[in-house]
Amino acid sequence: MNSEKDEPQKAVNSQLCTVNSFLTHLESERRLSPHTVSNYQRDLKEASRVLGQQDWAAVTVHDIRSLVATLHRQGKGGKTIARLLSTLRTFYRYLMREGIARDNPVVDVRAPKSGKRLPKALDADQVTQLLDAGVDKGDPLSLRDQAIMELFYACGLRLAELLSLNVDSIDMTAAQLLVTGKGNKTRQLPMGKPAVTALKRWLKARPLFVKDSSEKAIFLSKNGKRLSPSSVQQRLKRHALERGLDDHLHPHKLRHSFATHLLESSGDLRAVQELLGHADLATTQVYTHLDFQHLAQVYDGAHPRAQRRKDDDESS
Repeated sequence: MNSEKDEPQKAVNSQLCTVNSFLTHLESERRLSPHTVSNYQRDLKEASRVLGQQDWAAVTVHDIRSLVATLHRQGKGGKTIARLLSTLRTFYRYLMREGIARDNPVVDVRAPKSGKRLPKALDADQVTQLLDAGVDKGDPLSLRDQAIMELFYACGLRLAELLSLNVDSIDMTAAQLLVTGKGNKTRQLPMGKPAVTALKRWLKARPLFVKDSSEKAIFLSKNGKRLSPSSVQQRLKRHALERGLDDHLHPHKLRHSFATHLLESSGDLRAVQELLGHADLATTQVYTHLDFQHLAQVYDGAHPRAQRRKDDDESS
């Protein structure tokens, strides 16, 4: 009777022994670092937890697919699962070499794709904190940077779009901007009053930077050349730190904030798509991370059948 009770423990010990032999192989034969070996050990421990205490050699491709599904349901990301599968593939190659397993059940199993990681939007107070702090600064560089930040947020521009702006891209009378986006497609964008004001102040100071009268770029460096992407990124980080924001502020974060705030206020996905210059509406949906609750509110408030259902519920 005791021997039967000991069987599960023997299986556990056997699994641990196999894993320990593999880790020794990584350390001594493959000369991997202790940190890397530790990562392998952690992944195998996680796999063993989900798979249960079964013989490694008995694991099938269906078990591995079930493992992936379980980890995905538990909230593990695609990259985390992909790394664990990579660990298991290496482990099973070792088991086959040692004659412990006959095949590698992980070979054709792939991790789910990771969703796009989106920049976190600034909230309205943070935008105010960033932009209002520079309104009273009158030195030329500050005027230039203020206009840049106002345009990023007012128009949702990509960095390349802002840098490509020329003097003739602006229509101050109509408060509009002609932008050339991806695929060389152009779009007209409205500018808000703060952006127009900031741009006017900068254009008055711009002649101080002009070295060559043929240079048409709106935003110039001290050398009179069109600004580089790295210059704008560095200046943005500097202003964010000076104004009490984190050092991860970058142009795309302001573009994302523009889209998020506009969509939260209007709920008009098509309009936001046009303003951002997205060819595909699905891109805008992902970009602005619409939540279901917001969509449900739009549906309930606008769809005729939803409205009728609501009236029926109230009368019943």
